[in-house]
Amino acid sequence: MNGTGQHRGYSGGAVNWIGMRTLYLKEFQRFAKLPAQTVLAPVVTTLLFLAIFSLAFGGSSRTTWTVPFSQFLAPGLIMMAIAQNAFANTASAMLIAKIQGNIVDILMPPISATEMMVGLTGAGVTRGVLVAVAVAIGMMVVVPMSVHSVGWIVYFCLSAALMMALVGLMTGLWAEKFDHLATITNFVVTPLAFLSGTFYSVDRLPEPVALVAHFNPFFYMIDGFRYGFLGLSDSPVWLGALVIGATDLVLCYCCHRMIASGYKLKS
Repeated sequence: MNGTGQHRGYSGGAVNWIGMRTLYLKEFQRFAKLPAQTVLAPVVTTLLFLAIFSLAFGGSSRTTWTVPFSQFLAPGLIMMAIAQNAFANTASAMLIAKIQGNIVDILMPPISATEMMVGLTGAGVTRGVLVAVAVAIGMMVVVPMSVHSVGWIVYFCLSAALMMALVGLMTGLWAEKFDHLATITNFVVTPLAFLSGTFYSVDRLPEPVALVAHFNPFFYMIDGFRYGFLGLSDSPVWLGALVIGATDLVLCYCCHRMIASGYKLKS
């Protein structure tokens, strides 16, 4: 936002690399200062999910898609950790800035809506990826994890983290208090994550329910990510890649419009 109170458009001048980098580093350092809370805690929580669900569903004796259930479950839990942490990072960053009143520190410098979006979501994606690596390392200690396609693992990790970082940023822009943020987390993000095939194959669902599950973008990011490890999936991996890619583009446009219009930022 410049001195006239209007955001520069994407083509309104040279890219402000320094401002974008500074915003990214600010948000990166914000979560990097608390590694026990932002990285270690998700690892512990995810390993507990793995232990509880593996034991509850038959331990090592149960198989899904001809592979041990723990190997089927692990990629879904990693993706769930990515989604939750990428979302939490951008949502909390924007909401806290608004509540504390230091949002002006972001709005006053000559940084465009696109640059602001990239800086904030970049930090969210970084946190999601770091959590994914930490959780995967923890998983490998107890679960023999194979790798079928590094390319698909990287693609779905990054695209899913971007998707949730954008959703988090839009939530932070919309929310006015932490109750609003909790509402989206508890009634949107968590249900979609749990009903996306994290703990089961959607092929096991009755036909009407299975059809509905295919309209859940969380299903595609978990299914595609799992394909990268196991080489097996409930839907064509290319379809999942297209759905997540298209969803990211739509979210980028919506998020950019919200920031550029000053939605709940100017008051």
